[in-house]
Amino acid sequence: MLTLNLQQAKPITLDVELTCQTGELLALVGPSGAGKTTILRCISGLQSSQQGFIECKGKIWFDSSQAENMTPQQRRVGMVFQNYALFPHLSVSKNIQFTLDADQQPNKPSVGQLLEKVNLTGLADRYPNQLSGGQQQRVAIARALARQPEILLLDEPFSAVDKVTRRKLYLELNALRRDLAMPMILVTHDLDEAAMLADQICVIHQGKTLQQGTPDHVLYKPKNTSVAKQVDARNVTSAMLIDDDSQLKLKWHNYVFTLGEVGDFKANQTINWTISPAKILLHQRVRPSRGTRENPLSGIVVNKMTLRGITTIQLEIEHTNRQQLQMDLPEHVANRNQLQVGEKISVSLLADAIHLMAD
Repeated sequence: MLTLNLQQAKPITLDVELTCQTGELLALVGPSGAGKTTILRCISGLQSSQQGFIECKGKIWFDSSQAENMTPQQRRVGMVFQNYALFPHLSVSKNIQFTLDADQQPNKPSVGQLLEKVNLTGLADRYPNQLSGGQQQRVAIARALARQPEILLLDEPFSAVDKVTRRKLYLELNALRRDLAMPMILVTHDLDEAAMLADQICVIHQGKTLQQGTPDHVLYKPKNTSVAKQVDARNVTSAMLIDDDSQLKLKWHNYVFTLGEVGDFKANQTINWTISPAKILLHQRVRPSRGTRENPLSGIVVNKMTLRGITTIQLEIEHTNRQQLQMDLPEHVANRNQLQVGEKISVSLLADAIHLMAD
């Protein structure tokens, strides 16, 4: 398990707190310049913060209060860089052997064992320029594992490959990580990538931890509007909480919505709320359902776009001063209901999916 708490004022502001369990993959997401790579450098020992501590698998790697600071050589870190950083003049086997020779640990794996782990058996004598981008990345992972690390750090490892190769590498990393008994930290700008691969997501902005949790929790239940903005949450708007017969409900323009979880919020409080586009249900013409009773509303379809089997509908809601909500439908549902721009449709907002935010 990795536990980290770092603070500094310059050169890059840091106020970061995160944890990563053994065998877990934690994705650090945030805009460029947020401090994600700086955090990796602090973990690896290439950089130190002014205050804080880092503990990995029960060992203190850094503690400013005790003047403890292990060198990079003392920390058992496997690192995969964005550009892979392979030696161009060395073959695959010699790139890996270079790390094995530098490591003083007993019972080291062989080059062959490492190549087999990353599905590169038979390519030991090739040079980096003879490999595809995906193969180069797997060599970089094998070299990182040669150190028998206690943590694996992945700094945007998929950004240098095309989309087709990237999807294959997602599957390979997902299979490989099941055999790795160590914390793994992935830096990425891609929220879909983070949601697909990670057990936990940590949102970083301007050097500060905004929220850490499971992908579903962070993406669909952001802590506040700052997190919602960073994870590109759609359908974020404000409303008033009201007391309706001793039940807390959400009043949005002329609509009053039943809620699921309300937390510590109180009546007469102005809040922000959001709902995932996938949690807005279409009232189907061809197959009406009892779900139409749950927070119904109507609107005009003002835009429609389909991408990879998902149709996004932009809906201008009636009686809301032209405010809009987005909903995502399977393409076959949109086609079966013959949804067209300009027509009026009715939908329901699932009560349990309406998420309230204080700011």
